[in-house]
Amino acid sequence: MTRDVEQGPSPRPWDTKHLPQGDEKVTAVRTMFDTIAPRYDMVNRIMTFRLDVRWRRITVKRLGLPSGSLVLDLASGTGDLCVDLAASGLRPISVDLSFGMLAQDRSGAPRTQADILVLPLPNAAVDGVTCGFALRNLVDLDRFFLELARVVRHGGRIALLDVSTPTNPLLRLGNRLYFGRVVPLIGGLLSDRAAYRYLPKSVAYLPAPDRLVDSLKRAGFHDVEHRQLSGGLTQLITASRNAP
Repeated sequence: MTRDVEQGPSPRPWDTKHLPQGDEKVTAVRTMFDTIAPRYDMVNRIMTFRLDVRWRRITVKRLGLPSGSLVLDLASGTGDLCVDLAASGLRPISVDLSFGMLAQDRSGAPRTQADILVLPLPNAAVDGVTCGFALRNLVDLDRFFLELARVVRHGGRIALLDVSTPTNPLLRLGNRLYFGRVVPLIGGLLSDRAAYRYLPKSVAYLPAPDRLVDSLKRAGFHDVEHRQLSGGLTQLITASRNAP
């Protein structure tokens, strides 16, 4: 005689010892952000001590586009960057893979759910692109950069913001301890602990800065600049689309 063994809940696709790859990564990222969307902004403000607000404002400033320019905010989340873009006189469009995130968007910008590796736009359709804290969530950065080059008009601008690893050894140690141990605790209390264990680890997906810069140049961008912000806690890459 056999007896069924009661099974616990299946693990979330982002709650694994290994970092997911390929289609597994796409599913994990989409469902994870759907899950944490309702409290995403609050947790961000707390865990970054509101530095995320400053980083986004720097991103918009470094984008350097004139008032009235049409800007895609890719992996837009809850629309924070769209708010800053609009406040600077730009016309943002919010694009995200996660419907949960878009449902929390209160920016008032037009928004659409889409895979940002395959944008539903014609060539040279926009003046610029911003993307905040999403490069590490993509399965193919080279393909993403080519897609940016396709949809941004010649002479347009991009500004890509993401996490980074500080070069200073002491700051790097403190950053690893804080984001590796404290952030998951905060996330567990306020949202989903597994997600905030995954997010600090996901920096491992990012290539070195020089490789990011080279990839953008190969894709068709010039004046590519890489900056570290707040001692290397984050990085900002800006570039202009090559003329024909």
